[in-house]
Amino acid sequence: MAEGHRHHHFHHQKDPAVPEPEVDYRKEEKHHKHLQQLGELGAVTAGAFALHEKHQAKKHPEHAHRHKIEEEIAAAVAVGAGGFAFHEHHQKKAAKKEYEKSHGKKHHHHF
Repeated sequence: MAEGHRHHHFHHQKDPAVPEPEVDYRKEEKHHKHLQQLGELGAVTAGAFALHEKHQAKKHPEHAHRHKIEEEIAAAVAVGAGGFAFHEHHQKKAAKKEYEKSHGKKHHHHF
């Protein structure tokens, strides 16, 4: 490291005089629900397109290689969109849990 060069990490320190912004957990929960639904829609759409390309590969054997590639790409997109929907589902659950914690709802754990 060069002489006299120092790293300043002010972004890691919180100023106690500045209050934390109020988080609207209900709004955050709705946002994640919306993104979850978009992910689910993307997964269904990409899956349907993959099936369509599989059908096209059988229907048009002269272009089968291209349709197989497009089918595989669509299948990968469907898996990715499903993963995104799964991620957003957990984000939604976390926002709901934070809302309940901030509003004093009690959690009952049953064994």
